[in-house]
Amino acid sequence: MVTSHLNTKDVYDLIAEIPDPEIPVITIKDLGILRNVRLENDTYTVTITPTYTACPAMKMIEDQIKEILFAKGIDKINVELTYEPAWTTDWLSEDAKAKLKKYGIAPPNHSACNKLFSAEETVLCPRCNSRHTELISRFGSTACKALYKCNNCKEIFDFFKCH
Repeated sequence: MVTSHLNTKDVYDLIAEIPDPEIPVITIKDLGILRNVRLENDTYTVTITPTYTACPAMKMIEDQIKEILFAKGIDKINVELTYEPAWTTDWLSEDAKAKLKKYGIAPPNHSACNKLFSAEETVLCPRCNSRHTELISRFGSTACKALYKCNNCKEIFDFFKCH
């Protein structure tokens, strides 16, 4: 039975703090993938946008949404994936970028997105803020990240790729 005292904003707020399974210091709201919540015919529909088409975290996020809402007495839940418009790192909140950096992941350089992986690309080290970094691999610990090395502090770190 649907809990009638929960409106769509209440439902949005309940699920907004779900952490990203691959980067637990940021939420699905921080990432900008939580797009909408609507109520039609006693069914709550939650719309989310994957960061990448085959993002393996989406099933876990969907399960967490359903688990949280079910615990609040909502049993009619539809989680909808939408690919249009495509997710972009421009949807990352400033708070999310700060959390990524503190966690040791270089946040995306929006001004450099069109030049990703070009010779001019500068990725700041999230540990020492050095600009003397180099690409090790276009693929980091997940598909949405690249692997870099800082030539100053010698640390290896992920860079959240512009998308």
